[in-house]
Amino acid sequence: MVQLLEKGSASQMETSSIVYDTQKLNLWYGNHHALKNIDLQIKENEVTAIIGPSGCGKSTYIKTLNRMVELVPTVKTSGEILYRERNIFDANYGVEELRTKVGMVFQKPNPFPKSIYDNIAYGPRIHGIRNKKVLDEIVEKSLRGAAIWDEVKDRLTTNAYSLSGGQQQRICIARCLAIEPDVILMDEPTSALDPISTLKVEELIQELKEDYSIIIVTHNMQQAARISDKTAFFLNGEVVEFDATDVIFSTPEDKRTEDYISGRFG
Repeated sequence: MVQLLEKGSASQMETSSIVYDTQKLNLWYGNHHALKNIDLQIKENEVTAIIGPSGCGKSTYIKTLNRMVELVPTVKTSGEILYRERNIFDANYGVEELRTKVGMVFQKPNPFPKSIYDNIAYGPRIHGIRNKKVLDEIVEKSLRGAAIWDEVKDRLTTNAYSLSGGQQQRICIARCLAIEPDVILMDEPTSALDPISTLKVEELIQELKEDYSIIIVTHNMQQAARISDKTAFFLNGEVVEFDATDVIFSTPEDKRTEDYISGRFG
């Protein structure tokens, strides 16, 4: 994690706190123009919520941040996305390197059909860690970080599929933490969960932002208001408004934002 400079100009300190700087980003699926001139800056150690109606480009945008969207053959892009001041589209920037730093948690829990232990150890093993003691430490630290250690510490050899949906999602978050990312992308991470599990994940997100920068797509207005520091409202592939969450929800500048938040459409 890049730390803020203790000395130096205000501009230096401002630059060091920017994790992602999206500049004039356009994206097409074939002939469909899905993202249009996106300009957005994401700050470190904040929760940034992306809201908007279905089909407005929210998930496409965050999947562009780790270049997962490029798995779709018809995708083409223009513009820049700077991650820590480095253009992620540069030919010499490996996708594997980027995805090590930028983890992702999906809408539905997707643990591997393996033990709880092996789910968490998978990433570190891929990166060459074989020492059992080191793996044990990573597994415990990651499960503690995802606030689920106490629930599973006595059944680490149990298949992760045996857990509840909410527990599975926290296992997926722990699996993400095990590779020590800088940024965590979350695409509707609680939409498949019950209210109690949703609350646990929301509390966890608030704790995680002390060490990570989190970008979350959500349809839940109350959730965005509860957990995010900044909110971006997407509509028809464009960013209509981006500001501090309390501003977006109390005094939005654009009437379309107000109409969406108040439930007039969406």
